[in-house]
Amino acid sequence: MRRELESGLVLCSTAAEHAEALEELQEIVFPTLSADERFRAEHYLKHIELFPEGQFVVLDGERVVGMTSTLRLDFDLEHANHTFAEVIEGGYLTSHDPTGRWLYGADMGTHPDYRRRGIARALYAARQGVVRALGLAGQVTVGMLSGYGAKSGELSLREYYERVASGEISDPTVSMQRRMGFEPRGLVEDYLDDPVCGNGGALLVLDAGVDLTL
Repeated sequence: MRRELESGLVLCSTAAEHAEALEELQEIVFPTLSADERFRAEHYLKHIELFPEGQFVVLDGERVVGMTSTLRLDFDLEHANHTFAEVIEGGYLTSHDPTGRWLYGADMGTHPDYRRRGIARALYAARQGVVRALGLAGQVTVGMLSGYGAKSGELSLREYYERVASGEISDPTVSMQRRMGFEPRGLVEDYLDDPVCGNGGALLVLDAGVDLTL
């Protein structure tokens, strides 16, 4: 898949040639995330092997400036406590279930120099295209509560999540995802190893019926 965006950037399926650049982008986008939970080039090659239709990059010429990695899971929304480590299985996404009903977003990232240029929306739209093409129930992800670090002296993680979920306060990541149509379904504590978000995230669901057509 290859599509030129209005910005002139190009959205396309991830290929082996992008793997090294993707590893570098992970370090730039997620500098405070534990190194054990960041994807490396060898992981991206495995993602392509397991589920090629679920992996996307955004390019500026040959430069990789955006990315998303996904897998399929048969996910129980009523029993959603899980960890990022359990999902990524060492980074290789081998928890991927080819018959899973949900498209699980393992990551989403945009180079800081390219933010506010529609990259995230384009990537979410590409993922929604996969949902519809495969007849899945929708997208599931755990959004990093990336604004929590600045509020951690005032609020507990749960209080922060509840205020973000109600729309009382805005979070740089989760509030953007909500504007896309994602619905918060609960707080996932001790999800990953990143102090910026208090190690937790918001369980978010985007129904297959939501139209994100570019």
